[in-house]
Amino acid sequence: MPSLSIRKIKPNVEAIVLAADLAGTVVFAAEGALSAMRGGLDLLGVMVISFVAALGGGVIRDLLIGDSPPNAIRDWRYPALTFVTGLLTFIFHSTAQHFPVTLVTVLDAAGLALFAVAGVEKALLFRIRPFVAIMMGTITGVGGGAIRDVLLARVPLVLHADIYASAAFLGAAVVVIARRAGLSQGAAAIVGGAVCFVVRMLAVTYGWHLPKAVLAA
Repeated sequence: MPSLSIRKIKPNVEAIVLAADLAGTVVFAAEGALSAMRGGLDLLGVMVISFVAALGGGVIRDLLIGDSPPNAIRDWRYPALTFVTGLLTFIFHSTAQHFPVTLVTVLDAAGLALFAVAGVEKALLFRIRPFVAIMMGTITGVGGGAIRDVLLARVPLVLHADIYASAAFLGAAVVVIARRAGLSQGAAAIVGGAVCFVVRMLAVTYGWHLPKAVLAA
């Protein structure tokens, strides 16, 4: 009976990870393409930044937890979604570049939440200890964006944005706590993702940020 229970749980967790990963991939691929176009890059540059922004965090996570080769390379759906999304964003750039800032912020918060949930769930699936699993969720959420910003020659958003990595960390932590409290994998993922999304949006709306050191000139 125990082995049967484990077999039932594992596919459920894998389905949650896959759904969150693919959804987050589309969101961050579009955002990465927009960032690249605003930086004046050509089509190749847009596709590269789109790929890195969407898949960088997941690749880092998979390498750290020992899932090699990374799922983003092993599963054709990841690069296919990334390139299709990046290409469509480039083709319809005149429309995409007129998206309201609020919409872009919402998409970014949604992608962050999806990747944070996918990262922590996959780490737990690989029997990683809870705190480290939370860190893997955070890295999944912010890793691709950090690489994107470095390639675009700017300070990574994660290092100065109002409650960005902290929102991912909190959302991933809520997933772990909710599962320990007895919630199902699906319910824990929804609650954790919602917390990450709401905290990020509140931080943007009200200007919340972590303390910063002020040095004398």
